[in-house]
Amino acid sequence: MPVIDQLAEEYGDQVAFLAVAWKGTEAATAERAGELLPSGEVRWGLDETEEIFALYSIPYQPASVLITSGKTLFERWPGARSESEMRSAIEGLIASG
Repeated sequence: MPVIDQLAEEYGDQVAFLAVAWKGTEAATAERAGELLPSGEVRWGLDETEEIFALYSIPYQPASVLITSGKTLFERWPGARSESEMRSAIEGLIASG
């Protein structure tokens, strides 16, 4: 998550960054978000009903989903990615308009 936090600092004026957890309590999620996302640039939430995970067919964490401003799925990948791969995906999202 430190890479996501860093990318959020760099691209936060062009892309909204959200971190969604599906297990735990709101208090535990807030504590963990504070540890993993110290910049405050990434908004976080708890998907207790797993509605968001189901909507984007995410079977487990970690996973990343890039969504256009028109709410269209741009790219999705399970697991971790390198910083350069994430940066390239984010720049592709921005270029797509």
